[in-house]
Amino acid sequence: MGEDMSDDGRETNGSKSDGSANSGSENVPSRQRRRFPGISSRAYEHPADRSALVALRKLSGFDTVFKALSGLLPERSLRLLFLSDSVRVSDQQFTHLNDMLRDACYILDLEKVPPMYVNQDPQPNAMCIGLDEPIIVVTTGLVELLDEEEMRAVIGHEVGHALSGHSVYRTILLFLTNLAIRVAWIPLGNLAIMAIVTALREWFRKSELSADRAGLLVGQDLRASMRGLMKIAGGNHLHEMNVDAFLQQAEEYEAGGDLRDSVLKILNVLPRTHPFTTVRAAELKKWAESRDHQRIMDGHYPRRTEDKDTSVTDSFRESAAHYATSVKSSKDPLMKLVSDIAGGAGDLGGRVRRGFGGSAGQSTPKDQQPRNGSDGAADGPTDTTPRDDA
Repeated sequence: MGEDMSDDGRETNGSKSDGSANSGSENVPSRQRRRFPGISSRAYEHPADRSALVALRKLSGFDTVFKALSGLLPERSLRLLFLSDSVRVSDQQFTHLNDMLRDACYILDLEKVPPMYVNQDPQPNAMCIGLDEPIIVVTTGLVELLDEEEMRAVIGHEVGHALSGHSVYRTILLFLTNLAIRVAWIPLGNLAIMAIVTALREWFRKSELSADRAGLLVGQDLRASMRGLMKIAGGNHLHEMNVDAFLQQAEEYEAGGDLRDSVLKILNVLPRTHPFTTVRAAELKKWAESRDHQRIMDGHYPRRTEDKDTSVTDSFRESAAHYATSVKSSKDPLMKLVSDIAGGAGDLGGRVRRGFGGSAGQSTPKDQQPRNGSDGAADGPTDTTPRDDA
């Protein structure tokens, strides 16, 4: 990084990671933001992100596919595609986005600013892809939807992906998803590819939680991050929406329903690359209020120079502890059942029956007991109402 911060950790307007002069800085809000020299991605990575990536790498056949695709994927073609059919962000084009990108790289101390392109697409979206070097792409739908502070959080989110090295796996996910569609007529071939695609999606959903944290470290405005997620869910109607009510939806989503709803939640999220927006908002707010976030803001965080000394065992322990705490504190009916099983709770058969809609505290009359040897776990009504993926 060519330009150092003053001792108070303040970021100046138009700061660039290469230390060169900047133009268009009038579009960058003039307020203080902390910078994090040498920060390691471990500082903001969600424990589930790291553990899911470890599990992905252990998936049978993944290493073979990864090595093969790393050499075969046409990355040069990908770069030429965006260069020829999108608008590259620079000092001459989308200068306000260029300022935000440089500031994000400056704050997270990313030495090389990745190229960023604006692609014509009404669907609000952004991604960080590339094998050798990351490329950031944002759609016109997203640029038109978000205000400056909301967009700053999104760009910080994508820079977080770049710093964590997520772009490699994201590129492979995109390629394999397209490949799975093309070979869907080959039963075994499609099955093998979809196993890896499903594992990649599970990891990528967790990586989004990490990148949301990076976006908050860059924007340093929790309300702006919340507004951005809310707009992605409900459009540009802020006067009709409320952040606190939006977060209440996340709580209702997690705690509501019975075991059938828990199963439906899993089925609904499986085809998605991103977690649901209410869940992301709730997770980000929880982290913003945590001691871990406050320590980073106070300047106490892991450095990249320490990454080589990181213990894999400690990472496993941290991930396991996170999952254990999540299961114990979750209000989801299925997670409660898992916690009860782990705790050796009695009458689990009754709990399962009640969870799937069976009557609590009532015994089944002898003449109405099932004759096929089942335990009556499906006595409750079956929910067959189709549910929207979004």
